[in-house]
Amino acid sequence: MDISTIITKKRYKGELSTDEIKYFVGKWTRGEIKDSQAAALISYIYTNGLTENEIMKFAVEIGKSGDVLDLSKISPKTIDKHSTGGVGDKVTLILLPIIAALGIPVAKISSRGYGISGRNN
Repeated sequence: MDISTIITKKRYKGELSTDEIKYFVGKWTRGEIKDSQAAALISYIYTNGLTENEIMKFAVEIGKSGDVLDLSKISPKTIDKHSTGGVGDKVTLILLPIIAALGIPVAKISSRGYGISGRNN
């Protein structure tokens, strides 16, 4: 498997397999894929779209690519609406109370160390 084959497959509107998505996300996050190759794949994804299956696979693999918090002590199923906050965050203030009112446990994770400019002060 190689990135060129994956790019070509998406160029011609093929559906990426779990292994292809794992390959891309893994190699990209480790810096083993050139930015130009990642840009080409993302360009074809933008142009041709993703199936629901691909969206789910990408979400899972991207989620696994970083640190994962164990929130099972809060509830067996807890959701997070991540935000850096700031002036432009209009979703969090509305969405989280609605979710909480539905009885769904919410862990609000944010980058508290960032100032209004989005930089670490």
